[in-house]
Amino acid sequence: MSDNEEIIKVIELLFEAGKTKDFSHLREIHLNDPKFSSFSDLPPYDLKDFQTTMELEELKFVSISDYDYQIKNPKISIYGDTAVVAMEINQKGMLVDTKAYTGEHISIDGRATFVLVKQPTWKIAHIHLSKIHS
Repeated sequence: MSDNEEIIKVIELLFEAGKTKDFSHLREIHLNDPKFSSFSDLPPYDLKDFQTTMELEELKFVSISDYDYQIKNPKISIYGDTAVVAMEINQKGMLVDTKAYTGEHISIDGRATFVLVKQPTWKIAHIHLSKIHS
């Protein structure tokens, strides 16, 4: 498998967790290091560390049923053992409020930038997700 294919597979594993609700791979594909950071397209919008990112990714995916995503126009740039991926993404599903037994259809068009490092496999070192407001 080429580096580009491995990199896209890592990013797809992140979003596939939303579809399958299998979170066992999340810690494997993110760099568990104090240097890890992320910005989300959903609150809270502050800069997050590894542990907070893991908790919020699981919470996000648990809260959205019928989750699906589409990656568009990925651009992968590799610089030795570091890669930058810029892309557009659409995420959609039913945001469920389990206390009120209600749901709201959501569709988020956004942009995403991922920084990955090869140690020895590709791992996500930084995530920046942002909504495109229409």
